[in-house]
Amino acid sequence: MPNLPILLRVLDIFRIGPGPSSSHTVGPMRATRRFRERCIGLGLVPSRVEVELLGSLAATGRGHGTDRAVLAGLLGWEPETVDPDAFAGLMERLDRVPAIPWGAGYVAIRTTDVIWRRGGKRDLPHPNTLVVRAYGDRGVLLEETWCSIGGGFVRREGGENDAAPAPLSPPIAPFHDGDSLVEIGKQFGSIGAAILANEAAWERHPGEVAAGLDAVVAAFERCIARGLRSRGVLPGGLGVRRRAPELLESLEAGRVPDFWRHIALAQAYAYAVNEENAAGGLVVTAPTNGASGIFPAVLIEAMRRLGVDRAAMHRALATGAGIAMVVKTYASLSGAEVGCQGEVGTATAMAAAALTELLGGSPDAVETAAEIGLEHNLGLTCDPIRGLVQAPCIERNAMGVAKAWSAAMLALNAGGKGIVSLDKVVRVMKRTGDDMMREYKETSEGGLAVAFPEC
Repeated sequence: MPNLPILLRVLDIFRIGPGPSSSHTVGPMRATRRFRERCIGLGLVPSRVEVELLGSLAATGRGHGTDRAVLAGLLGWEPETVDPDAFAGLMERLDRVPAIPWGAGYVAIRTTDVIWRRGGKRDLPHPNTLVVRAYGDRGVLLEETWCSIGGGFVRREGGENDAAPAPLSPPIAPFHDGDSLVEIGKQFGSIGAAILANEAAWERHPGEVAAGLDAVVAAFERCIARGLRSRGVLPGGLGVRRRAPELLESLEAGRVPDFWRHIALAQAYAYAVNEENAAGGLVVTAPTNGASGIFPAVLIEAMRRLGVDRAAMHRALATGAGIAMVVKTYASLSGAEVGCQGEVGTATAMAAAALTELLGGSPDAVETAAEIGLEHNLGLTCDPIRGLVQAPCIERNAMGVAKAWSAAMLALNAGGKGIVSLDKVVRVMKRTGDDMMREYKETSEGGLAVAFPEC
């Protein structure tokens, strides 16, 4: 692995936005918003704008609301601040009033200008690719190709990505992979402390990062609370019922044995978050929307059970983010690229690492917990039924909670480091994803997605 330091930020990993998918909803919204900004910056007022969805975006985008997301971006909406109710009703609004302000003029944004290009064009820069075109009287004024590369991150072909700007100064706690993350963690007392030292050196205003982390935890707690009190059937036609309130009721009624209670409560939190995500509510990428329930479920239950302070909470967040940074740098967080091992596998590793940090584990123990969490999700496919982030996704997050808890326990109590390192598992995960057939990478063309009609 190269020795260039990883320059990702904690708040690159934890991003607030609407469900149900970071790669199919949040990322496309960011891409078309950036396209709009470039058009306006160039003084272009097109007569119409067309968005062509390719690859996995075309294959499963209807179930993820990708058309609604790209149109929201063209309106200038941001994932972090979008109103979920307005977002849900956007298509009907545009059908009534398609003209929207655009720089010095107005542009008609129509729902029919989203083109679903399934099959055919397979030579794509990324499985999640979209092409945005602005048309004038004489043809195309501006065309851009964007890739949604997982976790809400996007990249413009031939140009920039939308991650936070690279720091102006070198990191004071540099790391370039999992092994060096452990070593720098030993120097600073913990992995979380090392990453927060970088953040403190890079922040533009004192307290900026701490406020951002507080906002992430508040978003976790709001999402859990909403999900625990919301009942009914999730949208999309699959008939999946919200189960988080029922699981909570079983716990409160004493129907869950004591030795299961701490994991069962965290699993109820995971159900709550992922059911909110499936309904289009605001969640936090951790590291993606589809895997957004595992990390907050483990973190919030551990915080409440252990009574940790704000500083420890921030270190746990930074620890989880550090694991995701390594995975993103050397593999992928995208189910369309490496299957669900990149999403739920990474989320499990993040949660296991953060829990180990909260329990006082050494940097070696934190790395071991992350390795166990990722290793035992290797080969996990992404095969959502009907392209909806519901089955098997919601239940899979609850299972990820149990795996994360077990990984932390083993790392702390099973005799130190194993023979496999986090870096080795990340490399294997990347190779496994490369070898995986495209039918099992968020296309809904294999696995459970095609078996469902027979069930």
